Amino acid sequence: MNKPSNLSKLGKEMEKEETKLKDEINKEKKGLSWFFRSHTFKILITIAIFSILILGIVYLANSSGRIYIEKSEINAPVITLSPPSAGILQKVFVKEGDFIPSQTTVAMVSGNPVKSQISGLVILTQNTPGQLVSVQTPVVQMIDTSELRVIGHIQEDKGLVNIRPGQNVIFTVDAYGSKKFNGIVESVAPASDTSDIVFSISDNREEKQFNVKVKYDVSAYPELKQGMSVKMWVYK
Repeated sequence: MNKPSNLSKLGKEMEKEETKLKDEINKEKKGLSWFFRSHTFKILITIAIFSILILGIVYLANSSGRIYIEKSEINAPVITLSPPSAGILQKVFVKEGDFIPSQTTVAMVSGNPVKSQISGLVILTQNTPGQLVSVQTPVVQMIDTSELRVIGHIQEDKGLVNIRPGQNVIFTVDAYGSKKFNGIVESVAPASDTSDIVFSISDNREEKQFNVKVKYDVSAYPELKQGMSVKMWVYK
C-alpha cells in the first residue's frame, strides 16, 4: 500500500535535485558572463594586448639593430714550415694536434733541421720519410692559436655599410648548437673577396662579398677549432 507513496516522494526528491543542479549551472553561467563583462576582465585584456605590443617592439628593435651574417667560419693564417734546401725527408717529429713552442725541430731533411719560428698548433704533417722534398714543400703546417678569428662573408647590400670595428658580436658554432659566444668586430676588409663573388638572379649582376673579421677571447673558448662553421649577429 505504501509503495506508490514512496515512489512519489522519490520522484519529487529527484525533481528537487534536478532543479538545484540547473540553478547552480545557471549561477555559474551568470558568473562567467559577469566576469567577461567586468572591469577586471577588461584590465586583463588590456594588459595582455600591451604585453604583446611591447614584445613586438622589442623584437623589431633587436631585429633592426643587428646584422646577420650566415656564411662564417673560424680561421687563422696557416704557417707553412719547409726545409731550407731540397733534400730527402728523414723524419717528422710532430703530429697533428701537437702544440709546440718556438724553435722546435719539427722535421729533419738531409741532415738539416726544419724549425718552427713561433709557438702554435700543428694542423698538418707530411709524414712520408724517404721522399724528396723541395724548399716549397710544406713539411709541417701550423697555426698561431692567438690569431684565431671568426671570418664572416657578407654581401655588400646586406648591411655592410653599418658594420664598423668595435661593434659587439654574438655568434653560434654549428658544432655546439645554440650555445652563444661573444666577440668584437676587429676589421672590415677594404676590398671585396674575389673568390666569393655571387650573381643576382634578377639581373645576373655581380654581388661582391666582403670579409668581416671578429676577435674573441681564445682562452675563454678553447673548444673552438680551426675551420668550424659559424653564424653571427653584429650589433649596430
